[in-house]
Amino acid sequence: MNDTATETVGLRIVADENIPALQSYFGDLGTLQRCPGRTLSREQLVEADILLVRSVTKVNQSLLQGTPVRFVGSCAIGTDHLDIPWLERNGIHWCAAPGCNANSVVEYVFCALAALEVDWRGRSFGIVGCGNVGGLLQKRLHALGASCAVYDPWLPDNPDSATLAQALGRDIVCLHAPLIKGGCFPSLHMIGSEQLAHIRDGAVLISAGRGAVVDNRALLQQLRRERRFSTVLDVWENEPEINTELLQRVDLATPHIAGYSDDGKLAGTRQIREGLSAVMDLALPAVAPEASGDTATIRIVPGSLMNSCEADPGTGQGGAIADLLLQMYDPRVDDRRLREAAFGTEPMAQVFDRLRREYPKRLEFCHYTGPAEALSEEELQQLAVLGLMCK
Repeated sequence: MNDTATETVGLRIVADENIPALQSYFGDLGTLQRCPGRTLSREQLVEADILLVRSVTKVNQSLLQGTPVRFVGSCAIGTDHLDIPWLERNGIHWCAAPGCNANSVVEYVFCALAALEVDWRGRSFGIVGCGNVGGLLQKRLHALGASCAVYDPWLPDNPDSATLAQALGRDIVCLHAPLIKGGCFPSLHMIGSEQLAHIRDGAVLISAGRGAVVDNRALLQQLRRERRFSTVLDVWENEPEINTELLQRVDLATPHIAGYSDDGKLAGTRQIREGLSAVMDLALPAVAPEASGDTATIRIVPGSLMNSCEADPGTGQGGAIADLLLQMYDPRVDDRRLREAAFGTEPMAQVFDRLRREYPKRLEFCHYTGPAEALSEEELQQLAVLGLMCK
């Protein structure tokens, strides 16, 4: 990448209005036009050189044909919303932001377990999809001494490699697979009625990858019959028009925000600017924002139902760790917002997008400090693995 100072180059940039720090990362390059990503149209791109999107915008021939767009940057870790073969056939450069919010999603998993009062200690994990998110989760779990079974046909040499049925048969099942609709290993509706039958009674299913990896109709039918396992859905089929009956029946529901930490959002913007700079031989901005410099102190709340450090595995996370996790991020708040708004007068699609657009600032664990004196050495080590430094 060329780091030579470059003045404004007169590029015309159209960007999803919800991408953070656009002016800081792209303002030096020319003009910026911000638009709602969900309704972005070809007419808005007739004079655009650069298109910057998130996962809500389908970038394909119908959107771009006949436009001067020569670079597409996506702040998402997945690429199923990009028609990559068409882009490449037409000489349009592209980049995504793989791994930008992986840490945020992993933190979401642990906070979701805390919210459900499920202790990870002594539990086995199944991971379906072991890319940036699943791989980071696997690494954290190894450091915590947890047993893992990983299903990812693209990574047959993974040391925890297992069949899909074996991964689904663990105590806590985490879905982080990308959405792939064809080829050797399609993931569309990879988890249907037959696969849901492999999930053991009392288990936890957490879906925080792509909504259509799970056949939502099959999941709803399962939950109508019986709730053998707890279900956490952050991603849904047909977003933003999600199934409100399924919303009512799952244990924890959030509007596709698992990766919405402040750190993850800024990392995504930074990565697509780096991609553009590499393609067009442009200098990076002289001064650009990094992750939030905010810090906060958390403490164990006296009298908390989660304040017993002697809770038995399997009876609820119970201890100080869960207490601290939920002070940093409590997904039950997002669950409550979604349920309350979904059953009001506002259309579901507007609710879903509004909650994402107006999502409050969320710091990752590394911005917090906790009370070392109240914790055991083992708990301090576990929190350090998760990113929280206690003192």
